[in-house]
Amino acid sequence: MVSKKKQPSPCLDDLLTELRLSTIRQHYADDAQQAATETLSYQAYLQGLVEREVESRKHNRISRLLRQSRLPLEKSLSAFELTRLPNKIVQQIRSLLDGQFLARTENILAFGNPGSGKTHLLCAIGQELIQLGHTVYFSTCSLLVQDLLRAKRDLVLDKALKKLSKYEVLIIDDIGYVQQNRAEMEVLFSLLAYRYERGSVMITSNLPFSQWESIFKDPMTTAAAIDRLVHHSVILELNMKSYRIEEAKKQKRKVR
Repeated sequence: MVSKKKQPSPCLDDLLTELRLSTIRQHYADDAQQAATETLSYQAYLQGLVEREVESRKHNRISRLLRQSRLPLEKSLSAFELTRLPNKIVQQIRSLLDGQFLARTENILAFGNPGSGKTHLLCAIGQELIQLGHTVYFSTCSLLVQDLLRAKRDLVLDKALKKLSKYEVLIIDDIGYVQQNRAEMEVLFSLLAYRYERGSVMITSNLPFSQWESIFKDPMTTAAAIDRLVHHSVILELNMKSYRIEEAKKQKRKVR
């Protein structure tokens, strides 16, 4: 009877690679030396390695979510001057940063004059939500509508709507800034109707609701769109002077 040769055991690096524990593989040797120097227990040594792995995966996931979101990363909360806003608005914003409104599929609607900081504010909130592990997607209204029109032309509109529904938050910037034709209005309404009570929408607009008929073209569709958005919503009224104009004035004064 021929005895089988015992297969050599795979090395630790290979095992960690197979388990996709890249951070542990990178640090286990150095950490083992440090653990020996500090006379750490096996459990403390292992816990330190696992914590490194968890933190690394969290960092990588957040980086991936930020890339996928297409958010302009310069529009962060730290770069936004909350002191410009009334206390009531600041309190509303802070109440949104824990992300609990997502479980209620509430919408965030930011209204105000051009340059009042609507886009920056919603992008900043979006980034804070990603830091908590939530999924966010940002697009201007005009680009989003064009994507949906192409999907409709290619007979894959439903597939495109389902893909967008995977995001917990959809940020639509400048709704109504460019006047839509009827075909554009129809795909925009389809999107809002599809997301109703399925996922949160965050919208910026220079137009008050009273002027939204210019977006959706007829009173019935306008009323239906507004009803779906407002049913579960937080409205942020940013009625203030243009931040960009104020900054330009400051720069002029510095030059003088």
